[in-house]
This record gives sequence, structure tokens and C-alpha cells, in this order.
Amino acid sequence: MTQALTTKTTTPNSAYHIDSSPEPVDSSRWLTEYNELFYNDTDNFWEPPVSRQGLAQIANANAYHGSLLIARANYVAGRFKSGGSLRRRFVQAFCRDYFMFGDAALLKLRNAFGQVVGLHPLPSMYLRRRKNGDFVILERDEKQRVYKEKDVIFLPQYEPQQQIYGLPDYLGSIQSSLLNKDATLFRRRYYMNGAHMGFIFYATDPNLSAEDEEMLKEKIASSKGVGNFRSMFVNIPNGKEKGIQLIPVGDIATKDEFERIKNITAQDILVGHRFPSAKGGLVPQPGSNLGDPVKVGTEYAKDEVIPVCELIMDEVNSDPEIGKSLQLQFNIQVESSSS
Repeated sequence: MTQALTTKTTTPNSAYHIDSSPEPVDSSRWLTEYNELFYNDTDNFWEPPVSRQGLAQIANANAYHGSLLIARANYVAGRFKSGGSLRRRFVQAFCRDYFMFGDAALLKLRNAFGQVVGLHPLPSMYLRRRKNGDFVILERDEKQRVYKEKDVIFLPQYEPQQQIYGLPDYLGSIQSSLLNKDATLFRRRYYMNGAHMGFIFYATDPNLSAEDEEMLKEKIASSKGVGNFRSMFVNIPNGKEKGIQLIPVGDIATKDEFERIKNITAQDILVGHRFPSAKGGLVPQPGSNLGDPVKVGTEYAKDEVIPVCELIMDEVNSDPEIGKSLQLQFNIQVESSSS
């Protein structure tokens, strides 16, 4: 990977090749182990430091991560009032990109006289930047749609190792997201394969006829199936106590760490998003209290939601081409938590 620092001034870009491959999101290495971004000379754009396709796919890894991305976007978009000729769903799309990929962009829509008359979000999944500051949208059949730097309002989350793209703030919890997913898949496969033992039917009666033994075998066998425990019939005439034993290597049915892994990773994911447990759908552990959700929501809005609203307004409204009628307005008032 390689890096360059770019600004809107005429400062030249600098690039130093280290590794041409963006880090996959499921890598065992830390995702931010890079010094510089790689410039793709063939396609003429900077490669993102982390696979954007991977970031989009991992949003579906478990019940928490993707849900929190939507919730964070909804909280910000829900405070949108007006501006930019934007419909609320476009504001929500902009916010989804911002939280999922770490940056988001708005295209300036111009009339025949070149005046900006509206804004429209560009999909961060396919957004790339060039050395000269222009933006590229990747299209099918290896085609590109190019937008001049002056036509795009770009809002990245700050990343100290490079200033080309933003990086999402939840990267530190991705390993927990993957572990949460793996624990669920392991448990599902365990039940679906139908190979786990339910019980051993142990008989010692020497008078048990072959017909009765076969009938018992058929009854037990007919109870098995996908998702059911399998059982075993053993007949040892005149068998002694402990003549046959089942020595478990590990009792996965009761002693695995499934519940503990799920709970710990869920907490990690919420911490990675800085999202309060009281609003994250977690069930409080015995003896614990998640707090008053109304008061928690008020503090969360003040500390997390409103600052993002102010960032968006500042970035858009500071653009010299955005007139007063197009300036974005969000509700940045903190509602009282008192009942």
C-alpha cells in the first residue's frame, strides 16, 4: 500500500509504493497496518486502504454491526430539516456511507448556467480519488465517470496515516464482528449436520429377541433428522455396569462458550461504534442495569449524533458555491431528558 497527502492547494502529491493490495477486512493483521496508499496508475486513482467491498459485506456479518450502522445513520438523518434540494432518503444514504466507509460525498447539480441548484450523494462504495483531486465513480465494464474536484463536496473521517480517504471508526471491533459471526455459523452447522449424540439406549437383557431389538433400532433411527440429536442403541446380553461408556472429549451441547462469546463480542461491537447498550437492543445481564434509555439517548445525541450533524453542515455550508437557499439545516438542539 502507499500514501499521499493531498489538499485543495497546489501542493504536489507524493506517493511511495509499498504494497499494491488493499488489506482485506478479514485479515489476521490489523487493518490499519499501512504507511502509504497505493496509486493505481492503470486506472488512475488511489486505492482505498481497506477493501470497500469487504466493509460492505461485513455489515451483514452479525445482528449488531449492520444494525448499528443503520441506527447511527438514522439518528443523524432524522435530524435533517432542509437544504440542498435533498430528499431525506438521500441524506440517509449519505450518512450510511459516512458511517460504513468512513467518508461520504455530495455531487453539486448545476443548471445550464453552471449554477449549483442541488446536491446528490455519490456512492462511497465506488468512489475513488485521483492525484489531481478529481473524483471517479467506478462503473460496469471497467468504465469510469469522472467529476472535477470543484463539483464534489467530500466529507471524510480523519485518518492520520493518509488524507485521501476516510476510515470508519469501528475498525477495531471488526475481529469481534467476525468472531460473533463464526460462533453463530459454528453453532448452526453443529445442529444442521445431525451428527451429535443425544443418548445411548443401553440394554443388558439376554432375553431380548432379535425382532424386538430390530424394532427398537428402527424406532430410535426414525427420530433422527436434520437438526435433531442422533441416538444409539446397544444391546449387550448379561452386560455388566459400565460395560459400555461414552467418554466425551468436550460437551459442546452444554459447555461450549457460545453464549459467552456472543455476549462479549456484542459488547465489543457496541463499544466499537460507541453506541450505548441501552439503545442497542442488549438484554441486561443478571444484576446489571442498562440505565434510563431516555436519558442515555439524550447524552448520546449530545455527544455523538449532533457533532456529526454539525460536521455535515459545516462542510456543505462552507462551500462558496452553496447559496443560502441550499445550505443544510439540521436540528442540533438537545432535547431535555426530564419527563
